Amino acid sequence: MCGLTGELRFDGGRPDLAAVERMADRLAARGPDGHGLWSQGAVALGHRRLKIIDLSDRGSQPMTDTEAGLTCVFNGCIYNYQDLREELRGLGHTFTTTSDTEVVLKAYRQWGTDFVTRLVGMFAVALAEHRTGRLVLVRDRLGIKPLYLAETPGRLRFASTLPALLAGGGVDTSLDPVAAHHYMSWQSTVPAPRTILAGVRKLPPATVRVVEPDGTHTDRTYWQPAYTRRAEFAGMGAPEWRDAVLDALRTAVRRRMVADVPVGVLLSGGLDSSLIVALLAEEGQADLATFSVGFETEAGEEGDEFFYSDLVARRFGTDHHQLMVPSDRVSTALDAAVAAMSEPMTSHDVVAFHLLSELVAKEVCVVQSGQGADEVFAGYRWHQELAGVPRAAEPDRYAEVYFDRPHADLEKILQPDMLPLRDVSREYVEAHMAAPGAETAIDAGLRTETHVMLVDDPVKRVDNMTMDWGLEARVPFLDHELVELAAACPPELKLSQGGKGILKDVGRTVLPRDVVDRPKGYFPVPAIHHLAPPVMARVRDALAAPAARSRGLFREEYVASLLEAPDDHRAHRGQNALWQVALLEIWLQTHGID
Repeated sequence: MCGLTGELRFDGGRPDLAAVERMADRLAARGPDGHGLWSQGAVALGHRRLKIIDLSDRGSQPMTDTEAGLTCVFNGCIYNYQDLREELRGLGHTFTTTSDTEVVLKAYRQWGTDFVTRLVGMFAVALAEHRTGRLVLVRDRLGIKPLYLAETPGRLRFASTLPALLAGGGVDTSLDPVAAHHYMSWQSTVPAPRTILAGVRKLPPATVRVVEPDGTHTDRTYWQPAYTRRAEFAGMGAPEWRDAVLDALRTAVRRRMVADVPVGVLLSGGLDSSLIVALLAEEGQADLATFSVGFETEAGEEGDEFFYSDLVARRFGTDHHQLMVPSDRVSTALDAAVAAMSEPMTSHDVVAFHLLSELVAKEVCVVQSGQGADEVFAGYRWHQELAGVPRAAEPDRYAEVYFDRPHADLEKILQPDMLPLRDVSREYVEAHMAAPGAETAIDAGLRTETHVMLVDDPVKRVDNMTMDWGLEARVPFLDHELVELAAACPPELKLSQGGKGILKDVGRTVLPRDVVDRPKGYFPVPAIHHLAPPVMARVRDALAAPAARSRGLFREEYVASLLEAPDDHRAHRGQNALWQVALLEIWLQTHGID
């Protein structure tokens, strides 16, 4: 796990090495164990390294295959790198390291851009061909590893985080009205390729982009499950599906044990993280470290689930660590979490993940986490509401149950110059759901959840918060083969038992029933949900700052109404509307965007 950056010039000039180095320096937290810089012709690559596989200096990046004329930088982990290395050896390739980075290089040399279909893991890759001057950019199937892009006349820059691009300078930081519409419609989610900034884009998941020396490029989407029933699974009943999901999850967890350092677990006490602990124990992992975080009660809302995480830790004999965070610590921790955000994220558990990651990074540098299970296996309450309509009506139903607010309400919230004339968020959902595949309404809804909303909310959240402490988070529920299996699973098996029915059946084979059958928990941070006084003070300061007033993103009367009654204004799904507005402004100010 690392941070990468680089620049391609297509105007005949040389890359700005000082800018590439500034961008790499901004990624130091993601890669505290080493750094490197490489340049040839119109291309420069920078890297910060976190040592997980091949701890020697031979695994340093940028890494060059001189004979093939290739240099790459790589962020992530290839879980099947050992099998690929043996296959490539059989094809005549020789290796000088035991790193997965060298496997990436040799795989590209052997299979060209089709190499991505051989990789099992999470990854962002930038690869330069010396002879052609071509640049290849790749992102993993579920977008677990980020890759941000900033193109200006004659130049393309890229980096693992948006703040790294800002450190390089020359970025158009004006706000993108379409992205602002998405942000206010989908709980701060802005799907690829957009970001809230007009001058920054992100490579979509499951994409290979080939950039020619003149700056033109072609994109290829190399993976997308069909969300249809598959012939090989015909005739399978609930017990067979339970066993198939259990086997696939076992494989996913086992794959993510690959490391030359210890691997821990972020244990919330819910079904998903508890399953990971149980399966790691089943694999015989000794001295498994587990970690939980909780928050002080506010307005009668409890902020921890330690009862359940303690239950799981005792059952499997883990080395368990707890972090209890008082409300006044939330406000002081908020600014550090916002500084770690590549994009503004309003979810309460951002601060929780940042604080927990600080604790965890003192003990281990790799953890497994349960993110993604709810989206993949239909675990949220609104998934039930998406299921009972005809396939053609799903966009309407999705907007009704998922959107924060309708387009018409944004006319009262955003300034006229920031409001698109059309309902661009609704149009995006309609276009995504109109793609081939997805037999039923819930299939279409889950496809959007998994391949759009999941990528640019919980997945990004976990990456940003853990990597700010040099902690690698692995997400077995986003193993692409497990996602393919879930996409083919009959929807009624996922929706049963109030949601995640098939996963609950899996859980009953390895977990205490108290954990499986408990009411669904959400990661609460009461101090943010109810805007406790220290958090409210930070909100008022941000919205009263000169930068906020001169920016003029929101209508003044709307902001005033929120400040007058902070806890009374809620988005459709319960989010505090003032927090949504304030977090965006806090993020912009934190990253020096005027």
